[in-house]
Amino acid sequence: MTAGAAPTSPGGTLSTAAEEQWDKQLKAELRNSPHFTDKFYEKLRAAKLTFGNRVHCPFLRPFFLSAEDEQRVRIVAETMVELGERVASAALGDPTLLGQFHLRQEELRLIRLGKTAGPASTASRLDSFLLPDSLKFAEYNGESPAGAGYTETLAEIFRELPVMKEFVNAYQIHSYPLSAKLLDALIMSYIDWGGTSKPAQMLITDWREVPTWSEFEILKERFERMGVPVELADPRDLHFDGKQLTANGKKIDLVYRRVLMNDIVARASECKALVDAVAANAVSMANHFRCKIPHVKAFFAVLTDERNDGLFSFGERDLIRKHVPWTRVVADVRTSHYGTPVELLDFVRRQRENLVLKPNDEYGGSGVTLGWETSETRWDVAIEKAIESTQGCWIVQERIPIRREMFPWIRPDGKVEFHDMLVDFAPYLFRGRLCGFLTRLSATGLANVTSGGGQIPAFRVHSRR
Repeated sequence: MTAGAAPTSPGGTLSTAAEEQWDKQLKAELRNSPHFTDKFYEKLRAAKLTFGNRVHCPFLRPFFLSAEDEQRVRIVAETMVELGERVASAALGDPTLLGQFHLRQEELRLIRLGKTAGPASTASRLDSFLLPDSLKFAEYNGESPAGAGYTETLAEIFRELPVMKEFVNAYQIHSYPLSAKLLDALIMSYIDWGGTSKPAQMLITDWREVPTWSEFEILKERFERMGVPVELADPRDLHFDGKQLTANGKKIDLVYRRVLMNDIVARASECKALVDAVAANAVSMANHFRCKIPHVKAFFAVLTDERNDGLFSFGERDLIRKHVPWTRVVADVRTSHYGTPVELLDFVRRQRENLVLKPNDEYGGSGVTLGWETSETRWDVAIEKAIESTQGCWIVQERIPIRREMFPWIRPDGKVEFHDMLVDFAPYLFRGRLCGFLTRLSATGLANVTSGGGQIPAFRVHSRR
């Protein structure tokens, strides 16, 4: 995800006090245990908490939030998912609305395949910044959000640290059982689809060379421990005979799809078995292809464009204004900026310091241009690239406030120092319900693991005093 305006201070006094307590105990532990960081990294690697060759977490403090923080996040995030589901359903029956998302022709075919029972996005994630008075969203990952298995495992490792054993004397902590909640959501979507197998044979599918394959192994182990058999397979290794989809010789009932639709479109022949099985209603698949509608970044343009106000209640429009950044698809058009008419391209050129340009459908920060970090000349080049693109549209989005905090960071030489980090706080929502958080840290304006950021667990805390 991308970040924006001037940093804000951390949240309330509870989380600040918890951070101070943790840091004090961590410093004492580091003085007394010279091999602390080596042992920590050993635990991460043994638990498959790696992204390629890198460990996920070179940081030594969790993210703490209060029960009040969690509740206000819950209300706003669950409403956002509800809006995404509503807009996706409405777009399927309204060509004009669907056109605002700028899906490619093959995607328009895919979103109508198979049964449409259950939610478009069984699993989704809102990439956000938790601020003292609001939750500011940057993007909605409605297609195939990664990290739940890593996040839960990382929380378990932090729970076992010597620092935590002292910390819990002062604070009650709560972590989030993401794998159990995710499995419940997948099975419920399978039942909505009409599935009756007990237990359902699940398939997790993506390219075998992706760096997140280790997460699939974590989820397979956890799902099977809860009684659901799981196969891991590359889309190229699937077989469909017109009636049954098979993987590793097993008939598949439920597909937990992690292969992205971009790849399915680009490598259609290699994904034919999966697509044909979905089209024939031979398997239940989550997320369904229609999740692509709210997943693309133009979703925020649909939410913030006044011509779509009739889709939302007064209260929902107020929530959108408070939490969703003004967004438009880049084009030579006349539009409005908070009610003021503007020529969009002229506005984008003049407001470089307050805007970001993004491809409508990329991930990992690919192609993003932050206006405030870009010269006027390079900004003009980026605008021309957006206008002339033949590989999908681009969006322009207003800069949003970000959150930065000092975190203990493990240097390459193993020593620990405190670094000022951007904090990306991303709620996971399974079937529209808040179930936990992905929290990422970065020294730059791009907060994602694929761009070199790191991950920490989130805990809800309550003072025992």
